[in-house]
Amino acid sequence: MDYTALKKEIIEYSREIGIDKIGFASAAPFTELKNRLLRQQELNYQSGFEEKDINKRVDPALIFDRPRSIIAIALAYPSKMKDSVKGKKGERRGIFCRASWGEDYHVVLRDRLSKLEDFITSKVPEARFRSMVDTGELADRAVAERAGIGWNGKNCSIITPEFGSYVYLGEMITNLPFEPDQPLENQCGTCTKCLDACPTGALVQGGQLNAKRCIAFLTQTKDFMPVEFREKLGNRLYGCDTCQTVCPENKGIDFHLHEEMEPDGEAVKPLLQPLIHMSNKEFKQQFGRMSGSWRGKKPIQRNAMIALAHFKEEEALPVLIEALHKDIRPVMRGTAAWSIAKIGGEKAREALLQAKEKEVEPQVIQEIERGIAALK
Repeated sequence: MDYTALKKEIIEYSREIGIDKIGFASAAPFTELKNRLLRQQELNYQSGFEEKDINKRVDPALIFDRPRSIIAIALAYPSKMKDSVKGKKGERRGIFCRASWGEDYHVVLRDRLSKLEDFITSKVPEARFRSMVDTGELADRAVAERAGIGWNGKNCSIITPEFGSYVYLGEMITNLPFEPDQPLENQCGTCTKCLDACPTGALVQGGQLNAKRCIAFLTQTKDFMPVEFREKLGNRLYGCDTCQTVCPENKGIDFHLHEEMEPDGEAVKPLLQPLIHMSNKEFKQQFGRMSGSWRGKKPIQRNAMIALAHFKEEEALPVLIEALHKDIRPVMRGTAAWSIAKIGGEKAREALLQAKEKEVEPQVIQEIERGIAALK
């Protein structure tokens, strides 16, 4: 089999099916990555969403029988909305990060990888594959870096020369021995804009992230958000783009190459108040096709309450007070108490005093008492 010729055919076909960039890498263990991951584990910097077994994250042979190479793909997503909606007093809006605009990228990339598998199988029937997007064992960025898709930026994103860091990544382990591509030279140089701009200091140093301090992670948690991060949240409902938007490599970058990635303004910049009492059915109808919905409505609703406090939105007091008194979830009642106190005023104080009389959950009582103290 002429694998050099097949590689060229795969590259040509990838363009036909809407893969914006493709690269080939060896399936050797990611030795350097293992050392970094072990250090992250020691420092307790991991989010907890990762594959627990570090060996599986760095050795393709542990998850695929006799791997010979890995094919990495990247699809560019938009950084700007064509028809953006704007919030105003009484109608404040939140925001989903760019990586959650349009259809869930897991679905989009799996579609491309599936088509790629079918094409290769038509050429080599004995070919075997293991494709993954984000939730697989391998580290997408490490594979993409090795395959020459882009370099690993100081903001912990893969930065491509063509599309900046606004790309989704996926990969395919295979038993076919393709010639590997050359990794790109890191172009970050002495720039530290992403480190300087990180709202919570989650970027410890270039290429090292304390995920537990990262707003993108914090917006996906379901418990109380630690107090120190709440005022850093702004109006973010899911994810954070700061370390990408300040990156010089992303200046002027905005590609609209895939219809399914186009954002719906009402979905990615939704009104905040309706979110607070939204049902599961309504949530799935409005946000179900987006990757930012994967943790359900609870984190989004909690973040919406914090965002209303960010805006000091007095018009939101009735819906927040209702949640404080009636929501069966302690996290929602406690967050509502914090937000009510931040908005402030006599109505806020009265609502907190009333809630204190009947509240039984210790964490919620703590939030209420903290709020009352702040209003004195």
